[in-house]
Order: sequence, then structure tokens, then C-alpha cells
Amino acid sequence: MSQTAADPIEATDTSHQESRDLVARIEGMCAMRDTRREDWDTLAFQTKAGPQYRRAQIRYIGSGGTGNHEGDEQALAAEHFTFSNMLLPPGAEGPEHTHHDVEEAFFVLEGELEVTIYDGDDSASRLLGYRDLIKIPAGTARSLRNVGDTDALFVVMLGASRPQLPTYPPHSPMAGITRD
Repeated sequence: MSQTAADPIEATDTSHQESRDLVARIEGMCAMRDTRREDWDTLAFQTKAGPQYRRAQIRYIGSGGTGNHEGDEQALAAEHFTFSNMLLPPGAEGPEHTHHDVEEAFFVLEGELEVTIYDGDDSASRLLGYRDLIKIPAGTARSLRNVGDTDALFVVMLGASRPQLPTYPPHSPMAGITRD
């Protein structure tokens, strides 16, 4: 089979196109720190129960358990799990809540985080610091609090692309508070 002079150019053009496609593909897989923003509004409804519940979510993959952020073009689409950072100022809390459908993991990047789990009237707490992790099974009530003097920054992963919104127990300051 004979080749024409155009054949090597077509192969080169195809190779360049494939390279451009691959570059575009990897760019679509990245969520860079410089393009993330702290979203102080997504959980702002919780401050109706007190200023200690003020915290920010920084989304990377999906919306986590904070609600519907389908229009958030910064976050990568979630397929099997969500991945975000949470920023808690000193003394800030994440109220007691339960994710009934997914396990949740916290991985501390900065600061000190006290995580408490509950079973009826019983509770147990654990202090987590730099590079410590806790994995909480679905259906386990939990809360968290920044017990340090600096911001606590940690990874939050939930084991579904669209986790259900968490529920709050009747004794929680969040009971009856709406998102609007």
C-alpha cells in the first residue's frame, strides 16, 4: 500500500488533536485551590440557632450534604462520592446531625477538631489534629467543634454522589430551623 505525502501530516494532525483532547480532559478533572472559594452562605441558615454554627464549605467534587449546588460550575461533578473542605473558625460547631444514607469521613488539614458520636443519651468524643481521620458510618449521629485557637480546616467526604440532606434530632438547636 502506498502512502501519499499527506499521510504523515494527517497522522501528526491527529496526534496533535489527541494531545489537545487529552489536555482538555485532564483540565476537566482538576479543581485547583486557587479557583475554590469559601461558601459561608450554604450553611448560613444554621446561624439562626447561634453564631457558633457559622462555617464555610469549599466544594471540590459535588455538593456534599449541604444541599443542591448543581449550578456551581467550580465543583467537579460527583459520580460516587463528594469531596469538600470545611472551615470552622475557633469555637465554631457543626451541630449534631445524622446522614442516614452515607458514611462520612473527616480528615484534618489544619487545627483541632473534636468529633462526637451519639447513641441515645450516650456520647463519645475524640480530638483530631493534623492528618487525623475519622470515618462515621451511615445512621450514626455526630457533631463537631473547633476546640483550637485557630481555624480548623478539614476534608469532608460523603459516600454518594447526591447524599440526602442530614436530619437533626428533636433536642438539637437546628430542630425546626428551615434553610430559607
